[in-house]
Amino acid sequence: SMETGMLQADGSVRPEPTFEVRHVVDALIYMSSLPLDANVQFMTVMATEMPYIGRG
Repeated sequence: SMETGMLQADGSVRPEPTFEVRHVVDALIYMSSLPLDANVQFMTVMATEMPYIGRG
């Protein structure tokens, strides 16, 4: 699993940074609260300790 460890590019096994599902729920609630003439085009919710976006 992500918390116990995932294979890394260097061959080691380390835990992946995670976050609580509540943060995604908060983002969805925010987006659904916008008026119909506004939207969120892009939003990335990720763990703050994630080393690099777009690898893999």
